Amino acid sequence: MIPRIQKRGQRTLGLLHYLYGPGKYEEHTDPHLVASWDNNAPDPGRDEAATLKQLQQLLDQPLENIDASERPKKHVWHLSVRNAAEDRILTDEEWADIARRMVAAAGIDDPEQGAGCRWAAVRHADDHIHIVATLVREDGYKPDLDHDAARVQAQARALEVELGLRRLSKGDGTAAKRPTSAERHKAKRQGRERTAREKLRETVRRAVAGAASEAEFFDRLATAGLLIRKRTAPSGDLIGYKVALPDDRNKDDEPVFYPGARLAPDLSLPRVRERWSTDVCVQDPTAAEPTSHPVTGGPASARRQTASAAWTAVLRVNHAEDAVAAAYIAAAGEVLDALAKTSASYTRRELRDAAFAFERASRSHVRAERGHDRALRQAARELVHSGPALGRGEDGATTAMVIDMLFFLITAAAHWHARKDHAQQAAAARQAAEHLRAAYQAAAAQPLRALCQRGRRLGRPLLQRQTAMLRASLPELAEQILAEQSWYALAATLADAEAAGHDLAALLAGAAGQRELGTAESVSDVLVWRLRRTANLLADTSGTVTGGHTARRPVHRTGQRAPGRSGPRHKRS
Repeated sequence: MIPRIQKRGQRTLGLLHYLYGPGKYEEHTDPHLVASWDNNAPDPGRDEAATLKQLQQLLDQPLENIDASERPKKHVWHLSVRNAAEDRILTDEEWADIARRMVAAAGIDDPEQGAGCRWAAVRHADDHIHIVATLVREDGYKPDLDHDAARVQAQARALEVELGLRRLSKGDGTAAKRPTSAERHKAKRQGRERTAREKLRETVRRAVAGAASEAEFFDRLATAGLLIRKRTAPSGDLIGYKVALPDDRNKDDEPVFYPGARLAPDLSLPRVRERWSTDVCVQDPTAAEPTSHPVTGGPASARRQTASAAWTAVLRVNHAEDAVAAAYIAAAGEVLDALAKTSASYTRRELRDAAFAFERASRSHVRAERGHDRALRQAARELVHSGPALGRGEDGATTAMVIDMLFFLITAAAHWHARKDHAQQAAAARQAAEHLRAAYQAAAAQPLRALCQRGRRLGRPLLQRQTAMLRASLPELAEQILAEQSWYALAATLADAEAAGHDLAALLAGAAGQRELGTAESVSDVLVWRLRRTANLLADTSGTVTGGHTARRPVHRTGQRAPGRSGPRHKRS
C-alpha cells in the first residue's frame, strides 16, 4: 500500500472535477464517495441530485469561520492511497475504513482530538482512493501536520498486515521516482512494456556503465537514439542534462524530457561524474589491475576478466568498510547493465530483468567511495566494447561462468543490505539473483552437457583416482558431489587441469576453500567454473579433441593477459 501526499492546492472544486471526471486518459471508472468527515456528505457520483459545487462548499465551509487574512494560501490537502497490482480488490467498506485511519494518522481528523478537518474519500478505480481535505478545522484552528507523510506511511504498514496485502519495505529516500499513474496509462495505451521514465532510466544506466568520460557518456546516449538537452551555467560550464524518447510526446506534440536526477538519484550529472572522476584516484591493493583501454580478445575475454573482478568484489563486499562495499555494489549494477546489453538472445531477457531489479539495490544512504570499484567498472567497459556475445562456443560458456560469479556477488550484496536493515535494497538484490539463476541455467546447459559427455568417456582408472582424491580433499562434500549430475563435468575439468600441469589436490582445496560450498545447489557446478577459471582452461570444450583425458588450454590474443585467480561458483539456495 502506497500513500502519497500530493502538493497542496487552492481550488477544491478543480480537484473534485478531476476525481469525478473521466481522467486524463479515460481511466476513471464509476467515481463515487466511500467515506467523509460526517459520513453524510453528498456523492455527485451516485446521487443525481448532488453536485460537485455542493460537495466543495461543504468541504470549504470552515474557511468562512476565520478571517480572510488567517486563511492558508493553499488550503487543499490531497492524499492518494494505492494498492499493489497483485493485491486483492478491496470493498468500498474496507476503503472507507482505510480513509478514516489515514486522516486520523495524518492529523486531519482524529476523533480522539476533538474537532477535525472536513474531508471526503473518492474511489474511481479498483486499486486506489483519493482523500481531499480542507486545512482548517471545524473550530477554526489549523491541523498539526508535522510529519504527516511519515505517519500515513506507518499506518499503511499496519494496514498491509491487517488486510493481508503486499507488505512494502520501509524506504530510505534513495529509490528512483516511480512512474505516475498517467505515465503507466500512457505506456499501456501505446503498447509499451515499460513507461518512458523506466525505459530512459535503463538506457541512461547502460550508457554510463563503464563510461570513462563525459563525452563518451553523451555519445552513448545519442547512439542509443535519445534526444538530449544540456543545461549550462552563465560561465558556459555544463551543469545538467535532460533526455527524452523521440516518440514520447505530450499533447502539444513536444518530446517529454526527464532530467537525469528525476530518473534516479545517481543519474544526475554530478553523481555520474563521480564515477570517472575517481577512476584513477583510489588505489585498492586487492583489486584486479584494470587496463586503460578496451580488451581486444572479444566477448569471451571480457567475460573472463569480469568473472575475476566479480570474485574480488565478493570478498570486498563481505569484508570492506561500508563506503567501499557500497562502491562495489554500485559498480555491480554497471556490470549487470553492460552484460544485459551485450548478451545473446537466450539470456537477454533474464539479464535485463536482473539489471532492472538490481537498480534499486545499487543505492542506499551509505555513500559509495568511488575509485575502489575501478576493476568492476573497467570490466563493464570491456563488456560493452567487446561487442555482443554469441550464444555458443567460448562466448556462451564464459557467459555462464560470469553469470555464476555475478550471482554470488549479487547475493553478497543482498546479505550486506540485510545486515544494514536496507529492506528494499535487500529484496531487490534477491529478486535480481533469481533472474541471474534463470539466466545461468540457460547459459550453462550446453557447456556442462559437453563436459559431462567428455567426463563419461574418461577411463575407469582415471575416474577411480579422481574419486579417491576428491574424498581425501573434500571428505564432507565428496559423496554429495559424486551423486550430482555434474560430477562428470567436474571429472573432465580435473582431467584438463592435470593435463595442463596443475596439482589437483592443491587446486581443488583452494577452490573449495574460497567460500563455503554446503549451501550450493550443485557443488559440482561451482567447482567446475572455479577450476576452469583458476586453471585458465577453456570454458567450452564441445569442439575439443581429447585423447582420453587431455584438452587444450585457451589461446589468448596478443596483448591479452590470461585471467587468473580464484574461480566461480554455482547457485545457492
